[in-house]
Amino acid sequence: MAVDNVKSIEELNYRPEMPKHPRPIVSIGTGGIVRGSHYPAYKLAGYPVIACYDANGENAEKAAEEFGVPKVCDTLDELVEYGQESGAVFDVAIPANFTREILEQLPDGAGVLMQKPMGECIEEARAILDTCHHKNFTAGVNFQLRQAPYMIAVRDLIDKGTIGEIVDIDHRLVGAQPWNLWPFLFPKDRVEINYHSIHYIDNIRSLVGDPQGVCCKTMQHPKMRELAQTRTSIILDYGSDLRVNLHINFNHDYAKKYQESTLKIEGLKGAIRVKLGLMYDYPEGEPDEVEYVTYESGEWTKLPVRGSWFNEAFIGTMGGLMKKLDDPSYEYMNSVEDAFHTMCVVEACYESSEQGGMPVDYSEK
Repeated sequence: MAVDNVKSIEELNYRPEMPKHPRPIVSIGTGGIVRGSHYPAYKLAGYPVIACYDANGENAEKAAEEFGVPKVCDTLDELVEYGQESGAVFDVAIPANFTREILEQLPDGAGVLMQKPMGECIEEARAILDTCHHKNFTAGVNFQLRQAPYMIAVRDLIDKGTIGEIVDIDHRLVGAQPWNLWPFLFPKDRVEINYHSIHYIDNIRSLVGDPQGVCCKTMQHPKMRELAQTRTSIILDYGSDLRVNLHINFNHDYAKKYQESTLKIEGLKGAIRVKLGLMYDYPEGEPDEVEYVTYESGEWTKLPVRGSWFNEAFIGTMGGLMKKLDDPSYEYMNSVEDAFHTMCVVEACYESSEQGGMPVDYSEK
């Protein structure tokens, strides 16, 4: 079935940002996200990882053996020197509070991709941005959801005018998260938004730009007092015509039937619905789905899904950085400057949550 304003579904763009000639990559940090997503994505894309380093040398050895990385460096200095000599991109995947310290040790003018978040707070984000500027990095932050193939197709539908002006966005997640997989989160003051909802905030920004303001409440659950927050409600203020709402509940552990992980986008001519299958019964997941409808067609139509968030989305974040290194005029959508705006929205969410809502006046006189 033809897509309105598109000759055929095959014309929709699913392709992530990729360079003509991939550069070598050196890794700083070889934790679960690297072995589970970075390296598999780079293998799919044909990006060569030539060396790795981890403060835990055993982790680095295991990663190198599993993915055929030819060199394991014993020290960060060794990795940095080897990366500089090889003209490599530095893939930095370490705890966010150590990001700036690592950046300061990289060579001026380097290409750098950082794992999200961009620091733990806005002060750290500003410091990271400043470091990237004064060291003249070509730098990006690994907010991958906007680079998932199905989200690339969704943006293409929107850009082609298929659903018209966007007037309503709902991102809804209801499920159970195995927080034990990330023990480093338990002592942190900021958890849910910084390490999960941040993806959805960033993705929404990639669709409709920066919000004017936020209203937010992020909170614990009595069944999980060990974590600072596991549930969040966010309203992003885009003025009088566009309503944007995020509903996140990671404590719905009442069997799988009514779990949800959906993004709904409504326009003046039609609507799009995305099922983010990864988040169903995580980490098991379900197939992703993308559907759209227009007033003209009168019925919902499924689109092909070509690749998922994990692992294919990680291709574009690195590929776009390589394209930017090849052509400084290239508009790299995961730039550190754009990522800083996502961090500004996140900071506003935490501030809004701390300030609380408007008190209700129940006085009768």
